[in-house]
Amino acid sequence: MNSFMLRKGLAWSVSVLAAIAGPAEAAERSLSLHEAIERAVERNDQLARDRETMEAAGASAGATRGKYDPVFELNSSWGRSSQPTNQAFAVTPALPLAYENKAADAGMTLRQLLPVGGTLSLRALGSRQSTNATYAPFSPAYDTQVGVELRQPLWRDRAIDSARLAMRVADADHQGAGAALRRSLIETVAAVERSYWSLVAARLDVGVAEEAVGLAEDQLRETKIRVRAGTAPSTELAQPTAELERRRGELLAANESASRAGNELKLNMLSDQDQDLWTEDFVPGDTAFTEAGPIDVSAALDRALKLRPELEAVGAETRKAQAQVAYAHDGEHPSLDAVVSYDRYGLAGSRNLSSPFGSLPASMDGDLGDSFHSLSNGAFDGVRFALVLGLPVGNREARGNSEAAEHTVRAAGAEMARLRNSIRVEVLDAAASLETARQRIQAARASREAAEVQLRSEKDRYASGLSTNFLVLTRQNQLSRARLDEIAALTDYRLARTEIGRATGSLPQDRGVQTDH
Repeated sequence: MNSFMLRKGLAWSVSVLAAIAGPAEAAERSLSLHEAIERAVERNDQLARDRETMEAAGASAGATRGKYDPVFELNSSWGRSSQPTNQAFAVTPALPLAYENKAADAGMTLRQLLPVGGTLSLRALGSRQSTNATYAPFSPAYDTQVGVELRQPLWRDRAIDSARLAMRVADADHQGAGAALRRSLIETVAAVERSYWSLVAARLDVGVAEEAVGLAEDQLRETKIRVRAGTAPSTELAQPTAELERRRGELLAANESASRAGNELKLNMLSDQDQDLWTEDFVPGDTAFTEAGPIDVSAALDRALKLRPELEAVGAETRKAQAQVAYAHDGEHPSLDAVVSYDRYGLAGSRNLSSPFGSLPASMDGDLGDSFHSLSNGAFDGVRFALVLGLPVGNREARGNSEAAEHTVRAAGAEMARLRNSIRVEVLDAAASLETARQRIQAARASREAAEVQLRSEKDRYASGLSTNFLVLTRQNQLSRARLDEIAALTDYRLARTEIGRATGSLPQDRGVQTDH
């Protein structure tokens, strides 16, 4: 009888390993935890959406730099007018009251926004004007102008302006999107691990239920032998028969739980593109048995406060709010702009035959090209220095925006403090669960070993006629319960390791998974 129990003990060990890493059947596919995580990271729809969101935020951040791209403008116009003149020399019967004027011009401007808030503009203009007015010495006349202008804020918009605010906000949004992606990655890996180890446990539970059915069948077989030998009444068959059927029901329930656990793993691992894999059964290839050791709680807390992406997300929101505060405060100031410009002018044309003026300087006789050429001699130029002051009256909008932004910053600071405390609690809870699960492994293993000894002893007593079916079946149930408890302790330890990795934010790095950010 002792050899029988030894065989059963060995069968238990073999069934555990077979349930974890045994050869797969035709419709089954062996799957390691690393493979499951890789497939989930590659195919998970939430991660795909968060990646696109991060890329969009990055593109938006790049777009805000476009404010510093040079702007090139071209403009042209043509016009004709006939306006009455009120010139003293025009009021004679021989001269018309109105003269006809025609003008065509074209110009270009190159404008560049500067990082200090100023604007640098380069401009060029050429025009052609013709008239039959007697007071105009040239018709047609060609006017040209080239110049440069710098407009620099000295107060409002000097430290920050709308362009720099947009850049800071977009950068913060990009950083927040990256933090959201890393958080989704952590949650995805954690979900895969939880479902993977739950499937391992469910398949081990099936092994325990199958062994319990086998033990009940053996007990029923021995009881039938005794009934046929006349050493036991036929009523003795009722109890092992009923117990066998009960255990068969438990086996069916265990198989259903294993199927549901497999479906949960598929939900976390597969996508709509994996239609051929949804009908397959995945057999976990990794063992749930592991060396359990204590955890450094202080190191885990420090790591969590450095790695948790939620802290980075709140930090990004804080920086965005701080930029809005700076911009709002800046808006409370008056605007004071310094303007410096330098221009050169050119003029050329043909003598107006209607004009009573005599001949014109030969250097000014010509067309548009001659007018531009005359710019180089520097005879006609202009310099301008100006200060432009704007005083907002009331300025309630700026003050209201500033106050609202201040409240937003304080709220972000409070949220950061709340989140840090919440993360500390998560890490402490996870560490406590890990330590409890570690201690439960030893207790569950000792309980299972004791249950095996008790069952062997009860079987020996039954063989000697000193025990009953009830006691043997009870010992069998106690062994099954002890084995289930050991499976639960081992699985809970694995899940606690997953939770401590999730709580510290190090789970992807610990599993060798890299994010795209």
